[in-house]
This record gives sequence, structure tokens and C-alpha cells, in this order.
Amino acid sequence: MKAPAMTEENDSRADGADTAPQATRRLPFWVNQRLGLLVLTLALAALFGVLRPAFLDERLVLFPLLRGISTLTVVALAQMVVLSVGHMNLAVGRMAAFGALFAGLGYDRLGLPLPLGLLLCLFAGAAIGVLTGWIIDRTGVSSFVVTLAMDFALLGLISLLYSALTENAAFTTQPSGLSDLRSTSLADICVGPVCGSPAVPQIAQFTVLALGGLGFLYTRTRLGRELLLTGTNPAAAELSGIPTGRRVILAHALSGLLAALAGFMAAVSTGTFRASIGDDFMLPSFLGAVLGGTLLTGGVVSVLGALLGTSLVGVIRKGLDLLSVGLESLNIYLGCVLLLALSADRVRTVVSYRKVVRST
Repeated sequence: MKAPAMTEENDSRADGADTAPQATRRLPFWVNQRLGLLVLTLALAALFGVLRPAFLDERLVLFPLLRGISTLTVVALAQMVVLSVGHMNLAVGRMAAFGALFAGLGYDRLGLPLPLGLLLCLFAGAAIGVLTGWIIDRTGVSSFVVTLAMDFALLGLISLLYSALTENAAFTTQPSGLSDLRSTSLADICVGPVCGSPAVPQIAQFTVLALGGLGFLYTRTRLGRELLLTGTNPAAAELSGIPTGRRVILAHALSGLLAALAGFMAAVSTGTFRASIGDDFMLPSFLGAVLGGTLLTGGVVSVLGALLGTSLVGVIRKGLDLLSVGLESLNIYLGCVLLLALSADRVRTVVSYRKVVRST
């Protein structure tokens, strides 16, 4: 007997053409993958806080932790949008560096203010994403191959441009407001006598905007549904009148734009625009998205899940680092915890299916 399809409130997924006629039963709340990630993240944060009270220091630990989570969440979203159409972006880190290059160039050579440099950064990222999507659409070559080739091409191009345009392979000119964006928190924003938390960086506003924009796109717009349908079944989507080629290009454009935003945020966090930005982005981009519930095969995304998945990884890394765990051991522990998280989700899914089947 075929198990009824599961439903999750905040997941975005394409509607299948062969949906079973019988009503779908709502699964128990504890099956929700995002709830599991939230509980695990909070439990680990509490455990690390007990083992190392310094973990709960708002300015010295939580502030840089949340700043890193904010950046890597945008990286996960950049991967998520291409996964939604069944593709992947192995050049997400290089696209981040490519966008940051143009921002640094704008500040250093053109004297642009902070907002205009950011816009130039986003435009460059979207443009390289459009080019990548167009190549995939026109040639029919796998996104894995095209984005891998783009990664190598951008690696060489970015290095050449930094060597030609700078003396120390970095743009160090900081426009007005960049230093404040790096170091200020919500404690500096007050409404009357009420101020925000000193643990939450102001740079997180970009992450909130990205989360809200993508959440609206995938849950409230026809365009978002068409992206998911393209990922679920490209042939059926084409027969339904959806311009799948343009949707693929759009997904890669959004991925490039978000990658560039993450590159800008990483540059703000360090205070310099350099060629090495994004070198470590590829693995977190997949971890955050996949842990959060986005399918590698396309058709299902979870915007909130990307945030929770990235937060889990960030808490684990910071906690083990404070416990003085070596890099090699840290990677082993990180892998074990992530495996447990994925296994727990699989166990909840199997148990819930059995409960639903028995009740039908």
C-alpha cells in the first residue's frame, strides 16, 4: 500500500500531477524537520554554555557567531535556489568573490558610497549567474560540469584582476559606514528606552531580507511555483507551458546575486575585499540547505530550514572550538553530529509514515 504524501507547513514544494485522491492526514508535530533542528541547536547551545560559560558571552562569542551564521545562511540560500530547479552551483564561492571584487573596486577606485558599492556587487553576481544559467540552458550540459568549469574560470580571472588592480591582492579602502556595519549590534538601535540585543549584529538585516524575499517568492508567487515545478519534472513543466529554460536562468541569477551578497557580508566582517573570499563557502552551502530540508533532486525547498541548518553547524563548530577540540577531531565530531541529525530525521519520517498507514 502506498503511503500518503507528507505535508509540512512552511516547506515550499511543487504540486504533483498524480496526487492521491484520498485526503492527506497531518503528521505529528514532532515529525517536523525544522522543529528537530531548532530543538537540537538550542540543546547543543545550552550544553556548550554549561561546559564553557564563555559560550554565552554576548559580545565575545555570540556576536561573531551570529555574524558568521548570517553570512553562511545567505550562502545556503544561494545554493537552495538552484537546488529548487534540480541543479547545483559549485561556483558559489567564486561568485561571492567575484561580486565582492566589484564592490571593492567601486570603493577603492570610484569612491562609491556604501549602498552603491553593494548594488554594483549584486549586479556583478547576478550577471555571472545569468551567464552560467544561459550556458546550461543553451548547451544542455549538466549544471555540475558548467558550474565546476565556471569555478575554475573565476578562480583564474579573480586572481588576475586583483593582481592587476591592487598591490597587496586586496582592496582595503573602507567607505563611510562599513566599519559600523561590521561592529555594531542591535543594542545600538533603540526605540525609546528599549534597545536590541548586543549579541545580534546589524549585518543580519541582509539575511532577514533574503529570507523574507525568498519565502515570499516560493510560497506566494506563481514564479516560485514554476521554479519548483521545473525542479520536480522539467518535461511536465514544459508541457504545462512553463518556460523552463528561463526559469533555470532565473534560478542561477538569484544564486549569483545571493552569493555576491554573502561575499559582501564576508568582506564587511573582515574589513577587506580580497581574492580568498568564499574559499570555504561550498560545503556550508550544501550543509545548510540540505539539513534544512531542501531536496538535492529539486522541487522542495525550506527557506527557514536553511537558516536552522546553518545555525546548527555554526553552534557545533563554535562550541567544539571553545572546548579546545583540534581541527581533525572537530571535523570528526561535526560529521557524527550531522549524521545523527539526518538519521533522526529519517527515523521520524519512517515512524510517521507507519502511523499514517496504520490509521488509513
